[in-house]
Amino acid sequence: MLKRLPLLFLLMGICSCKEAKTLAIDKKETPQEKWLLGFEKTKLNPIMIADSSYVFLDPITKKQVAWQKADVFNPGAIVRNDTVFLLFRAEDNPAAILGRRTSRIGLAYSADGIHFTKYPEPVFFPAEDEFRQWDYPGGVEDPRVVEMPDGSYLMLYTSWNQDVARLSSATSQDLKNWTKHGPVFRKTYDGKFMDIWSKSGSIVTELVDGRLKAKKINGKYLMYWGELFVNLAQSKDGIHWEPTLDENGELLHVFEPTSGDFDSHLTEPGPPALYTEQGILLLYNGKNLQGEGASSQYPEGTYCGGQVLFDKENPAEFIGRLESPFICPSLPHEISGQYKAGTTFIEGLVYFKDKWFLYYGTADSMVGLAIKE
Repeated sequence: MLKRLPLLFLLMGICSCKEAKTLAIDKKETPQEKWLLGFEKTKLNPIMIADSSYVFLDPITKKQVAWQKADVFNPGAIVRNDTVFLLFRAEDNPAAILGRRTSRIGLAYSADGIHFTKYPEPVFFPAEDEFRQWDYPGGVEDPRVVEMPDGSYLMLYTSWNQDVARLSSATSQDLKNWTKHGPVFRKTYDGKFMDIWSKSGSIVTELVDGRLKAKKINGKYLMYWGELFVNLAQSKDGIHWEPTLDENGELLHVFEPTSGDFDSHLTEPGPPALYTEQGILLLYNGKNLQGEGASSQYPEGTYCGGQVLFDKENPAEFIGRLESPFICPSLPHEISGQYKAGTTFIEGLVYFKDKWFLYYGTADSMVGLAIKE
């Protein structure tokens, strides 16, 4: 059931930023102009696969580890110096079951957005530091990266200690060297939401001079986040976040699964959200239920990509939802591998060479790409 609820904490009356040009999602005057449609999967697909030849010395075990032997998937994406960079999740042990491998984040670059060269070692990983309690043994997962107004980079990722998944943040000047800041909710509301299951932070961005940059609205950054439902949060610095609450002091559900449809099980934010003339557009991952309440049009348990629009004056206010998914598993490697129910898990989006490049994880095993001309 979709909800249209009032925003409790100081987001009413938000206005657009005049110094940056807003992005029109589709220049054609059609009823679909509010959606980002027309993505086509590339002929070369997958564009990235696991490779056991990459090894590094793990700082915790003190052993050489084939850090991407099992899988590479769920990448964040950014454009820097006319080059596309992917921060991709890599898992080490193919013998371990789903959720019991250690994830690290690698970096790859491409001049055309399709053919990538990987750096030999991960750029982000669990270490003997104060963050180990949240990052290990499951690792660091599912990076989403945005460029900040000052040219630095902010990454939101999931810390997975194989107990509770926690949304965490890190910052960098060059995409290679990162400073960890830990779980994003640990300093708000006296830690009330520190130990809840939290994932998938999609920061609101705007297309400025051909690049997506994090946008401050009314002096604060905004983030859609969650997994079983979508919540909203705000931050002054992008590091520490305050989730939006309802009148009962609990997390406000700004968007929820739709019974009997492709997103009947969960609605999980995808790449950074887009501030547009029509509203704030969130591309999200919708999972179909298994059993009662599932859609009969899509395989049970399948992840497809959907789109939902929020009011840019009140970002918690739901405007509309694209009724059908715009991307679903269809290629052999998208319905096999680690997650055989099928996954096109969208996570990286860049505007590059006058096109939209959408990077996604395929069945928790490889990296796929779809492009919108």
